[in-house]
Amino acid sequence: MASATAVIISAGVLALLWALLQFLTIARVPLRSAAPEHEYNNSAREGGGDSASLVNDADTTTRRLIEIYLAIYDGAESFLRAEYRICAMFVAVFTIIIFCLVSWGTDWDTTRGGLSALSFLLGAATSIVSGYVGMKVAVYSNVRTTISAQKPGWKECFNVAFRAGAVTGFALCGFGILILYITMLIYREVYPDPQDWVYLTEAITGYGLGGSSVAMFGRVGGGIYTKAADVGADLVGKVVHGIPEDDPRNPATIADNVGDNVGDVAGMGSDLFGSFAESTCAALVIGSSVGIIGGWDAMVFPIIVSAVGIVVCLLCSFLATHIHPVREEYQVEKALKNQLISTTILMVPAVYLAAIAFLPEEFVLKSTVGPGFDTLHPYEAWLSVSIGAVGGLIIGLVTEYYTSHTYLPVREVAEACKTGAATNMIYGIALGYKSVVIPVIVLAFVIWGSFSLGDMYGVSLAAIGFLSNLATSLTIDVYGPVCDNAGGIAEMAELASSVRDKTDALDAAGNTTAAIGKGFAIGSAALVSLALFGAFVTRIRFASNDTLFTNGVNILEPVAFAFLVVGGMIPYAFAAMTMKSVGKAAMEMVCEVQRQFDENPGLLDEHPVERPDYDACIAISTKASLREMIPPGAMVLLTPLFTGLFFGVNAIAGLLVGSLVSSVQLAISMSNSGGAWDNAKKYIEKMPRDSDLGGKGSSIHKAAVVGDTVGDPFKDTSGPALNIVMKLMAVLSLVFADTFFSINNGGGIFKLN
Repeated sequence: MASATAVIISAGVLALLWALLQFLTIARVPLRSAAPEHEYNNSAREGGGDSASLVNDADTTTRRLIEIYLAIYDGAESFLRAEYRICAMFVAVFTIIIFCLVSWGTDWDTTRGGLSALSFLLGAATSIVSGYVGMKVAVYSNVRTTISAQKPGWKECFNVAFRAGAVTGFALCGFGILILYITMLIYREVYPDPQDWVYLTEAITGYGLGGSSVAMFGRVGGGIYTKAADVGADLVGKVVHGIPEDDPRNPATIADNVGDNVGDVAGMGSDLFGSFAESTCAALVIGSSVGIIGGWDAMVFPIIVSAVGIVVCLLCSFLATHIHPVREEYQVEKALKNQLISTTILMVPAVYLAAIAFLPEEFVLKSTVGPGFDTLHPYEAWLSVSIGAVGGLIIGLVTEYYTSHTYLPVREVAEACKTGAATNMIYGIALGYKSVVIPVIVLAFVIWGSFSLGDMYGVSLAAIGFLSNLATSLTIDVYGPVCDNAGGIAEMAELASSVRDKTDALDAAGNTTAAIGKGFAIGSAALVSLALFGAFVTRIRFASNDTLFTNGVNILEPVAFAFLVVGGMIPYAFAAMTMKSVGKAAMEMVCEVQRQFDENPGLLDEHPVERPDYDACIAISTKASLREMIPPGAMVLLTPLFTGLFFGVNAIAGLLVGSLVSSVQLAISMSNSGGAWDNAKKYIEKMPRDSDLGGKGSSIHKAAVVGDTVGDPFKDTSGPALNIVMKLMAVLSLVFADTFFSINNGGGIFKLN
């Protein structure tokens, strides 16, 4: 039987090779306009029709495509470089803080402090690389998706966008699993005795903290960038002047397309990498004693699950590209959804084989609550992972129901637009609140079931089950922004209306599946946070020799209950800060776009002689996002740190519980409201002018656009970033657990024992 090391390293290398192969396949698409000469027209513009034909030769259109592609690339590159410079400064300072506080909290054990700091540094670096690679691949593939959409049929353009997502998904998983595992192998040389592996797993938690810290800035900064440009472009362009989305006359359109890459791709990639790292670290901390009985291979079983997931996702990807390729429009959404369903189904038997192969027939773990021990078997670990995987799929499908215009809820929101923007807003907010019910019940069942099977170790495995098909989830998540950008490039290059229709259809399916992906991400974040909380309790019990938290956290203890209320407030404060940041940046964008239209009215002509000043809008988004991302990120990082230092471990326990319960429900409602408003707008846009909904350009459509602009920061800034809020607070508390206990035996500076 192969060792765990062979399986994990092979899976990581396979993921990177598969990502490279997908990239080389995309690169074979020549960067040259694929449509016949004289096909081009600007009929995609509202009211233009085919009568206003724009005759271009292939070379002229190719030059225009390359010009747009380079503008988007340069904007995304310059923003990420500026953002990562700020992140690098933060990482350098926080690495020193981790080294000092962890060393001090462990009686100046500089080995543990140094390894924790190194793990943090590696996690942050991996997160940065993940986001940067995702942006590069997405921008590289956007224009090639547009070119492929000029060709007959659906297979080529779908496959280019799908493979772009696969490059990011498999590269991220490959990088993450290899760097994490190789780091653990190096740390094993420092702690060769299985009795000391508890210190190894404690040190490795810095990896998750580094990943989530960078993800916080990436999600918030990228989210503010993309939504400031999107809202500004929509309000002035669509609502005031009635020009279509991504029209080249709109000064904010390049910034809008840049934002898709830095927010929806780079930020989201860092976010899901953080989830993978944190869920794995939590399971390793809670299950470190498994290695005493079962050896190294048994202890790293959580990483083996992720390795198995890479192979399953790779095999299932052939369903979309070869076995059942997309040939008609209606097959696009089905192909993407089948990826999630097929990977979940295959993971169940695959994880069973892994559990039988690598876990001992019987192993003992200390109970998280109470002084006893739990005896576990491989089938219980398998069931915990399976419950998580299936629970994630159910939440994803429920999310689809509430955010796809195929189903009644979104169509009701569209109907509400008939009476104006206000009723649209009311229906959308109500939909978001209602959509929380089933996912929360599913999460409750998953938590109860996995805890009953394997205590908190079972919960951590369920979290890994949620993320077991991470490569596929990332593939689908990146697919959406690639198609969105492809449509924007088609509009700006004034290609045939049929090209934009095709990219819009691809994007509409991507919006729905992206909402499904957000459901997975939120559900996994909730379980990851709970697992990290369990690991924090485990660490405090170990550090205190079972004098603290022996019978669990007493939430009625005054300090714990007080900070539970404070923790419940944090997500709302965070959402308020990020929403207001988008609003402030959008106001600047609106003023700039309107200024250009006022000073140069010729920009609104059907065929303007001059081009807008795109760079001015890019600069506004860049400066605003870099300025506004720091306060909410600082609040999330410093709140648990100061709470633990000043008020002690009981306060931290209450803070984490309150934040978890509040964040998960607010994240689901905000993400689903935003997704519903977006797809209600797209549903109206599909309708003919003489229908009840009026189609594009009608007053009903303008009411839908208002809802969509409000929903943009809901679903792409505040909502997704709340995932990181609950995870980051929990993993930071875990990393500094020994430090918090060392201050007055867990009472904090104020001695609130």
